[in-house]
Amino acid sequence: MSEIVVSRIIEASPERVWEVVTDLDHAHETLSGVVSVQRMTDGPYAVGTRWRETRKMFGREATEEMWVATSDPQRRTQVRAESGGANYVTEFTLTPLDEGARTELSVRFDAEMTAPSGLQKVGMKVLGGVAARATRKALEQDLVDIAAAAEA
Repeated sequence: MSEIVVSRIIEASPERVWEVVTDLDHAHETLSGVVSVQRMTDGPYAVGTRWRETRKMFGREATEEMWVATSDPQRRTQVRAESGGANYVTEFTLTPLDEGARTELSVRFDAEMTAPSGLQKVGMKVLGGVAARATRKALEQDLVDIAAAAEA
């Protein structure tokens, strides 16, 4: 799957957007695609924070273990996951606009197979486009949901 990047202008400060993006305890309430979040570490959102996130995709629920790889509060965070022989990276970048009155939130997602089998390579050729479109749609919906929460 190639890299996917989506962005949205949010009518809220970077501080408020950051609060929403990093609020793991309420992610299942904020993000319509998230069914549940189970924290695996205690404490504030920071490098090393781990959780299991269950999302609904293609009509099925899938749970992935995720962790914070980088965190530059109110600017950028990178979340990683490994599953099924693939490494997933999701990066959120917050750019203040209008002296901090608004925020551009960009999300970059990338998935890379670590050692794909021949069958996995064929599967990605056949289903890769469908997966990329579904992932883009899910990321765009996450931005809509984050904006709604931050602007409320």
